[in-house]
Order: sequence, then C-alpha cells, then structure tokens
Amino acid sequence: QVRLVESGGGLVQAGGSLKLSCELSGRTGSSYAMGWFRQAQGQEREFVGYTSWLGRSTSYGDSVKGRFTIARDNAKNTVYLEMNSLKPEDTAVYLCAATAGMMTTNPRGYELWGQGTQVTVYS
Repeated sequence: QVRLVESGGGLVQAGGSLKLSCELSGRTGSSYAMGWFRQAQGQEREFVGYTSWLGRSTSYGDSVKGRFTIARDNAKNTVYLEMNSLKPEDTAVYLCAATAGMMTTNPRGYELWGQGTQVTVYS
C-alpha cells in the first residue's frame, strides 16, 4: 500500500519561504505523477502545481506561478514544494497527491492523498 506523508509546514512571516516535502512509502513500483493542492478553511481545494514522473513537465496555478517551485527526487521517493515570497493568502493546509494516470489540475484525478501540512503566513 502506497502512502504519502507531507512535512515542512509551519508559521512564517509574509515575504518568507518554506519548503514542503512529500514522501511516498510502500509499494512504489508504479510511476506516479505528483500534485500539490491547498485548502484554506471554508474554501475548495485549490490546485498549486504538478510534476510528471521524471520531473520534466511541471505546471503551476496562477496564484503561485513564479513564487513556488516543484522538484522531485525519485531516488528518495520524495517531492518538494519550495514556496517563496509567501503571502497571508497562501495560508492553507497543503496536500500532496499522486496519480498513476494523466497529470491534471483536478483533484478528482488523483488516487492517493497525504494527510496535509498546515502553512500559516502572517503579516
């Protein structure tokens, strides 16, 4: 059984940076595309970005483009979300997700989800 575990969330001042990690554990023989989403309290889940299995293809949501970067290290079964120039509106629970299918901005396209990690940005 494949599990996703996020880490690296926390409290940061506006303008600061954080780096989140998402580790895949278990039977990881399949090639998974990975996505990052976020969900603020009372709001729908929002697409942050995704990366292909080899990391050659990435895409980002408009609200984070130019500030966030996704990278992956398949040797470590880990995907990273580096977040720079953080704003209070970036405050949310950040979740990583995996799909053996096509990359998509739709959260329904992902079969596996982590438990999420809280990111809080204060001004």
